[in-house]
Amino acid sequence: MRLCAPVLLLACAAAAQNPSPEQLFHAAVAAQRSGDDAAAISDYKELLKLRPESFEARANLGVILARQGHFDEAIEQYRAALAGHETNTALRFNLALAYYKKSAFADAAREFDSLHRANLADTRVSTLLGECYARLGQDEQTLAILGPLEEANPNDLGIASLLAPVLVRSGHLGEGMKRYEKVGRLGHSAEAYLLAGQTALKLSLFEDARSYADAAIKLDPNLPGVYTMRGMALPFLGDSDDAIATLNKALAADPNDFEAHLTLGKVLYTARDLPDSRLHLERAVQLKPDSFLALYEMGRLERTEGKIEAAAKDLERVIRLNPAWAQPHVELSALYFRLNRKADGEREKAEFDRLNVVPAQQ
Repeated sequence: MRLCAPVLLLACAAAAQNPSPEQLFHAAVAAQRSGDDAAAISDYKELLKLRPESFEARANLGVILARQGHFDEAIEQYRAALAGHETNTALRFNLALAYYKKSAFADAAREFDSLHRANLADTRVSTLLGECYARLGQDEQTLAILGPLEEANPNDLGIASLLAPVLVRSGHLGEGMKRYEKVGRLGHSAEAYLLAGQTALKLSLFEDARSYADAAIKLDPNLPGVYTMRGMALPFLGDSDDAIATLNKALAADPNDFEAHLTLGKVLYTARDLPDSRLHLERAVQLKPDSFLALYEMGRLERTEGKIEAAAKDLERVIRLNPAWAQPHVELSALYFRLNRKADGEREKAEFDRLNVVPAQQ
């Protein structure tokens, strides 16, 4: 009988050191609620060794792992938990969200699409599905999801923010600009005003571009790119002096701003300040040696400076980079004639005529 007491004591100690699945689950939940993720993860993993089929343990463990950024592990737990619980929408949403947060947008879109079909009224699912399509470059699907959603939620700036770049990218620049403007106005977003202004420039709406730039500057005078955008609009409004001052502000903020150097070089060329124009155009070419726009402006400047051979070489590079642009052909033709290269001049003139006729026929 004396030998039984130690054995009994050892058995009791072992039981104390090996908690039951129920004890592990309660301890894990308590740790999770208190924010002790490490303890919760440890307890859930111990529980799953004993009860690998535990839906609650896997679902809760997935939540913690996703919160810590361990998305692959979270996805593994969610998928295991879904075995036998395929219709659990909360868990499917967590799985889709984990894919979304790890930037696996194709997988996320597949899961969100399943949830969207099951409940078309779930705005959050629809918005996330639309964003996944947008990030995948699937513009048609994005518009199909977010268009009706915007009609039902006209003041949702998140939806407008998602729609704006997709509309611009798919050729609906005016509609995209309106969304950017709305986000800027209602959301007090300088960045949205900047994007609205950049879109206005593409539409040759120069007055709008200046207005959007001024609104952006009022909200954030240090916003990168805003003075460049404003300075690009001003020459078309006949305000060269303001353009020069504005573009110099842009270059003070970023001395390597290609667009600011290129635009300022063009404005100074028009003002016949050729030395300063050259400084900025040379810098633009240095920043982007394969920019046919910068090379074209440099060719124009060299022609005015009387450097005909240099101008011809630059325009030849322009044509190699963009052979479908008609204007450089006729200008190069004129330079060839001045260089007594009649055959080359005739060739470029014929190419200019051809390029001008083709669009008219189309």
